[in-house]
Amino acid sequence: MSDVDWEVVAYAEPRLQTLIAEVQAEYVARYGGPDKTPIDPQGFEPPGGTFLLGLLDGEPVACGAYRRHEDGVAELKRMYVRGPWRRRGIARELLAELEDRAAAAGYLRAVLETGTGQPEALALYPSAGWTPIPGYGHYKWSPGNHCFAKELGPPPSES
Repeated sequence: MSDVDWEVVAYAEPRLQTLIAEVQAEYVARYGGPDKTPIDPQGFEPPGGTFLLGLLDGEPVACGAYRRHEDGVAELKRMYVRGPWRRRGIARELLAELEDRAAAAGYLRAVLETGTGQPEALALYPSAGWTPIPGYGHYKWSPGNHCFAKELGPPPSES
């Protein structure tokens, strides 16, 4: 486990926007263009969604989010770890943090999409218990689209 502090931030937060610009540049380098999936910033506001900014000694090193996909199902978006901090387990920690927070918010299942241009993601998700599912979303028909799901468990019991 790393020493990353996970901070819930608004989509418009400037430090987060810097990382989102970097991930979009990464998509351009890997796929030839940015991700054009429609994004409604309000979808990432609690309680239905959350955007996390990962800080290491106060420096933004990672981000990721979940939003409502459909009843009981969260969709993970914009998982990103800055280059110098990769291969340290931060992406796996971020994934677990998003899963835990989505489950605590009442989601029973989570889905996500990635692509063949992200071999690291294609290795991470199955190793973390995610299973392949049919394509969905903006890139549903793209030949490089890969979608995954994971059961998050029952909702927290009410006291």
